[in-house]
Amino acid sequence: MPTPSPRTASVHRTTNETDVQVEIGLDGTGSYSNDTGVGFLDHMLDLFAKHGGFDLEVSCDGDLHIDEHHTVEDVGITLGMAIREALGDKKRITRYGHAYVPMDETLSRAVIDLSGRFYLHVDADFSRSMVGDLSTEMVSHFWYSVAEHVRCNLHVTVLYGTNDHHKIEAMFKSVARALRTAVQRSDENPEVASTKGTI
Repeated sequence: MPTPSPRTASVHRTTNETDVQVEIGLDGTGSYSNDTGVGFLDHMLDLFAKHGGFDLEVSCDGDLHIDEHHTVEDVGITLGMAIREALGDKKRITRYGHAYVPMDETLSRAVIDLSGRFYLHVDADFSRSMVGDLSTEMVSHFWYSVAEHVRCNLHVTVLYGTNDHHKIEAMFKSVARALRTAVQRSDENPEVASTKGTI
């Protein structure tokens, strides 16, 4: 069987609030270059790329003079759109993935189904309102934006932990590892991993 072509996407999304460019390669090496104007989000996107094995470049020019809400939301939306585009027809993908990732005292679990249907469950408590320049309330909102536009089921749970930086980092890493498993292609899988014939 011939080697399948790399799955990549480039999405440019512009609103009155943000100008976002995302380039992703699902079959990458974990290279990254991310500049959203929100330093902690950049750090998390770097981790997401590295631990998922994705090639990722994200840039955003957003209305940070207001706050980081629109930037974080719109980066999540555009990243979700890019992942969905890169997946293409989803033939031969594993579809499901899960991962447990520790970060010192913290343990996060992520479970994903690339079903074509959107559902998000996030269970994580934070003791601080901000970590760096990112509002902790925006963490679940970021994943909402991603999952909605990938059109996937995503369940992320911080099982325990005390340090909010560690919790968020473990969340991003666990989603990356779960997604890495879900997007993997194998000749052992049917054309599309669904009895409906489409996902």
